[in-house]
Amino acid sequence: MSSDLTPQTDRLFEQVRDILSSARTRAWRAVNETMVASYWEVGRAIVEEEQRGAERAEYGSQLLAQLSKRLTSEFGKGYDATNLRAMRQFFATFPIRDALRRELTWTHYRLLMRVENQNARTYYENESVAANWSTRELERQINSMLFERLALSRDKDGIKVLETEGQESYNPAELVKDPYVLEFTGIAEGTKYLESDLETALIAKLEQFLLELGKGFAFMGRQKRISFDGEHFYIDLVFYNRLTRCFVLIDLKTGKLTHQDLGQMQMYVNYYQREMMVEGENPPIGIVLCADKSEAVVRYTLPENNQQIFASRYRLHLPTEEELAHEIQREREIIEREQRLAG
Repeated sequence: MSSDLTPQTDRLFEQVRDILSSARTRAWRAVNETMVASYWEVGRAIVEEEQRGAERAEYGSQLLAQLSKRLTSEFGKGYDATNLRAMRQFFATFPIRDALRRELTWTHYRLLMRVENQNARTYYENESVAANWSTRELERQINSMLFERLALSRDKDGIKVLETEGQESYNPAELVKDPYVLEFTGIAEGTKYLESDLETALIAKLEQFLLELGKGFAFMGRQKRISFDGEHFYIDLVFYNRLTRCFVLIDLKTGKLTHQDLGQMQMYVNYYQREMMVEGENPPIGIVLCADKSEAVVRYTLPENNQQIFASRYRLHLPTEEELAHEIQREREIIEREQRLAG
């Protein structure tokens, strides 16, 4: 008899679990939305009161200290002067309450307030909602200067589209970053490792690697074999991108880029274009991911107006903001110089 009841119990358990899980999610969202709105209102009240002060700076400092003491006494932790200043900044940074995103938590907004560039801040806000980023993922993307790396190859109009619509790019050049930040592999900078070690680490952390690659990527396989004339060749990693509707082939190089590396990738791309493409797809692109590269080697190996083969560096640690800004500026100067020469 008990065996007859087991399927019924299972079905009932699943039904009740779904009901309770859904209710818990709705309750959490309601609490989060109310908390974020309340902190915005607290920030607005503080700003409006401060603006009435004759000696604004001194008055504001005293006001927050006194307010913090009384709020903490009545409501407990969470209302020290630092948090009250954050609420004040919240209102100043996001002055339109109706524009607040109900999907984002207070921690999301605390991270977003660290982003000084308004274009970048809008991008991270929109992407957090669209890609359902956790606060940890958002923090990593901000720290790795994702917006700046994506904006590198875009003009002003392209940056505006990136800000408002996210990484909905159909241009292969705008799909590629330089550098890629691969700190999640756990491989320490300066240690000896093989290309196979890097490949294995990326596969083991595939979810993080897909996040670093960007939108629309689907993993197709590793060490994909192509054969002709009795010879076999192996492409390290193969992806498909639904935005550009094309294969993305990645070869990993632990050393400095050579012209042979680019030539090999050109062969892979040619093979996929002639043998693997189907009607409606765009030509495949290839990315040689290397520890270092010479811009001269890239320039004189690849054809002008190249839109299929790219060489990008990778970093095994999360660089400082200054280091990343320097690399991005250097890459921007190279792109601008190439554009001037092409023009």
